[in-house]
Amino acid sequence: MLVNAREMLQKAVKGKYAVAQININNLEWAKAALTTAQEQNSPIILGVTGGAAKYMGSFGTVAAMVKAMDKAMGITVPVAIHLDHGSYDQCLACIEAGFTSIMFDGSHLSFDENLRKTSDMVQLARKNGMTIEAEVGAIGGEEDGVIGNGDIADPTECEAIAKLGVDFLAAGIGNIHGVYPENWTGLDFDILEKIGQVTGGIPLVLHGGTGIPVEMIQKAISLGVAKINVNTECQLAFAAATRKYIEDGNDQKGKGFDPRNLLAPGANAIKQVIKEKFELFGSVGKA
Repeated sequence: MLVNAREMLQKAVKGKYAVAQININNLEWAKAALTTAQEQNSPIILGVTGGAAKYMGSFGTVAAMVKAMDKAMGITVPVAIHLDHGSYDQCLACIEAGFTSIMFDGSHLSFDENLRKTSDMVQLARKNGMTIEAEVGAIGGEEDGVIGNGDIADPTECEAIAKLGVDFLAAGIGNIHGVYPENWTGLDFDILEKIGQVTGGIPLVLHGGTGIPVEMIQKAISLGVAKINVNTECQLAFAAATRKYIEDGNDQKGKGFDPRNLLAPGANAIKQVIKEKFELFGSVGKA
């Protein structure tokens, strides 16, 4: 059931759990995510970066695929299809493509420009019945060639962005995309708490959910984080399962080379990661 993300995230804030954003990279990813969400009776957000959309053809291709799969699979849990780290032009493309939610990432811009462009996108999202995520304080690491240094967000800036009417807010609190290095110092919960206090209780977003210790995830949720993004962990699980399938020689047995067989172990590995995230985030049975 394709919806925007407003109700699912507002319920998550009240219920003290988080909804997983699972980034999708192809049909197998989307099918694994939808299947697991239905099996676990959990809401889910399907994240799509600009690079992933380009790989799959276009934002329109992705939206059409997800909508068709949602209908054909009889999905009844809430599913949002969401642009992840979108530029201004990518947001416009996703509005046209029929996404149900967008993220405008202006964190690399001057704050005044971020504020102005986010305001424009809030109006467009409202007009089209979509939800919108904004970002303050760049998330560390790399996402589709966009590199952030892991800035700590300014609560005053977060308050100003929240007042524009965004539906949920990503704020840098020391989190990064990709695999966390050994010298990572952890999340800044003092800043997270201050952001929660000044933003009026809107759902907060934790990017870079791969590798954050369980106790930090749980504390972040207790402080208002209602959406946690997962991508790298699914990619690593998919790669490991696919590698094992080939190293074991299964691609040379019978029809083992058939893509439907070759990709199955990786898809099953993704499903297991997603199930574990639903359990950790507390969203099982919350659809």
